[in-house]
Amino acid sequence: MINGKKIVVVMPAYNAAVTLEKTYKEIPFSIVDEVILVDDHSKDHTSEVAKNLGIAKVIRHPQNRGYGGNQKTCYKAALESGADIVVMLHPDYQYTPLLLEAMIYPIANELFDVMFGSRILGKGALKGGMPMYKYIANRFLTFFQNVMMNQKLAEYHTGYRAFSKKVLTTLPLENNNDDFVFDNEMAAQITMAGFEIGEVTCPTKYFKEASSINFKRSVKYGLGVMGVSISYRLHKWGIKFKIFEGM
Repeated sequence: MINGKKIVVVMPAYNAAVTLEKTYKEIPFSIVDEVILVDDHSKDHTSEVAKNLGIAKVIRHPQNRGYGGNQKTCYKAALESGADIVVMLHPDYQYTPLLLEAMIYPIANELFDVMFGSRILGKGALKGGMPMYKYIANRFLTFFQNVMMNQKLAEYHTGYRAFSKKVLTTLPLENNNDDFVFDNEMAAQITMAGFEIGEVTCPTKYFKEASSINFKRSVKYGLGVMGVSISYRLHKWGIKFKIFEGM
């Protein structure tokens, strides 16, 4: 705990058997109270590896729900466990668990409601092997999102994120897509609700076992991101969209 707040790390997993142990062993358990892994119907032995590592709660979907669907299960389970701060850490070792303290402390000390680990602050993205086309797309989409949502973030597309309990209980997450655009819908909801987002620079690693979407899905994702940003602006102008219902 930090300042009496329970810290829970959630790991949305899919075919992460090879990298899970390395990721898990770098988690600073001096401040992390619980780890929850949600296996999105992996084709490998992710769940078995997680149980052998001693992860307290391992949930396996009976069928694949997608990246967004996996996160919905993660956050629901974390809140049910009494979490005050929840950090999403991918088990593919693309993001280092050694930054967990930097992600958690600003929320625990009530400086920010949300923290993003940004690969773009500094030189972490290209140095870590991010393909150039993804880097260029990242920069363009982030610029577009900042303009449309009146924000000033370095990156919206990181999978390394931490949230206060208040954020997760406020956002209508079930309204969101079950695919990769979930992250950006969530970012739009966070901004719509007026929560403050902080960022820390985050090194990243691109390698064979790290999860990554192909070019075709990247294009679909990019179009989805632009659609979310436009929806945000139109909602502000009075045209209502489902992902913001109840906010």
